[in-house]
Amino acid sequence: MALIVQKYGGTSVADPDRIKAVADNVAITRRRGDDVVVVVSAMGKATDNLISLADSVSTNQSGREMDMLLTTGERQTAALVTMALHERGIEAISFTGSQVGIITDTAHRKAKIVEVKGDRVRDALSSGKVAVIAGFQGVSTDKEITTMGRGASDLTASALAQAMAADACEIYTDVTGVFTADPRIVPRARKLQKVHFDEMLEMAGAGSKVLAMRSVEFARNHDVPLHVRSAFTWEQGTWVSNEEPSVEDPIISGVVTDMTEAKVTVLGVPDRPGISAALFEPLAEANVNVDMIVQNTSTEGTTDISFTMPMADLTQAESIVQRVASEIGATNVTHDDDIAKVSLVGAGMKSSPGIAAKMFRVLADEGVNIQMISTSTIRVSIIIPAGDMERAARALHTAFGLDSGSDYSAPLPERK
Repeated sequence: MALIVQKYGGTSVADPDRIKAVADNVAITRRRGDDVVVVVSAMGKATDNLISLADSVSTNQSGREMDMLLTTGERQTAALVTMALHERGIEAISFTGSQVGIITDTAHRKAKIVEVKGDRVRDALSSGKVAVIAGFQGVSTDKEITTMGRGASDLTASALAQAMAADACEIYTDVTGVFTADPRIVPRARKLQKVHFDEMLEMAGAGSKVLAMRSVEFARNHDVPLHVRSAFTWEQGTWVSNEEPSVEDPIISGVVTDMTEAKVTVLGVPDRPGISAALFEPLAEANVNVDMIVQNTSTEGTTDISFTMPMADLTQAESIVQRVASEIGATNVTHDDDIAKVSLVGAGMKSSPGIAAKMFRVLADEGVNIQMISTSTIRVSIIIPAGDMERAARALHTAFGLDSGSDYSAPLPERK
């Protein structure tokens, strides 16, 4: 008998029929003799709808009350999945994150896990029940309800798998695994059989939505292999683990695209020590996650600094940057939200020079202008105009030999 943690995303539980299908999946797993812990997200766009409700009654919501509100989405799903399991003759019980002892720090909306106790999960499993747990939430060291950020149901699943010493952690989503590119953008993308945690971390950081970055980071740090697979088919998905790539593996594992970032440029920044700290420390204190940063060479004592961040943080960031720019004597602040980030990711880059040069040549031949460049050991990311994103991604996918023999044919989730 194995212990399996299964996480089902919002699309997988989007309506009653899909919840019933999830219950069928769980029932099959349970009847073959395995113990099952289920982690669920909110149904479909439930979290977005709750945020819209909050926006309709308040322009300045406190983190505490937003966490109280947003956790209801996952609680709803957990109860409904449990009811559907009862209907199928499967003993099950639902829990909130706090009930199973997911202890976090005190940062509302972006809390980090401190400890997973899991006693009530163990009790449920020992009595033959399936434990269905509301993802993305916990209770702080101050005994307040917290959420861990969008996509953190994956993190809940990884953390529970580690705490329970599970035999497998299955992440069920709306695609059949991790692909070499988003099939909605690159139709000839192909499914990867395995991905190293380091590559998956870079993909998630570059904008891939298949797995949340923090869940991959947790799974890597605690060596919890993840099986990413479809909630609508039993076919094998993609294994994400610490298994080292073989020499036969391709140099590039994927082309990752992201349309959710905005660029801010501060013009005429005085070129003296402490200016960058004065600019970026207030952004860090406001939990604005700055991504790419480019500073031009100083000319006549001033320089320009450009950086990117999530578009959702743009309004908050702009007010901070405008204030700091005034304090340090910068001449102007501009922003651009009509951009896209395109990244190449692959462990093979470590030993293969010329990847960036080839990338830039392919884009030059396509007439795509590069605005910013950022690199790591196994990633090259660029910022380009949003209108060039699809053309650039397809050209790079072909140029690096990632195309499959035919277009991806399975049903695809709606692009958000």
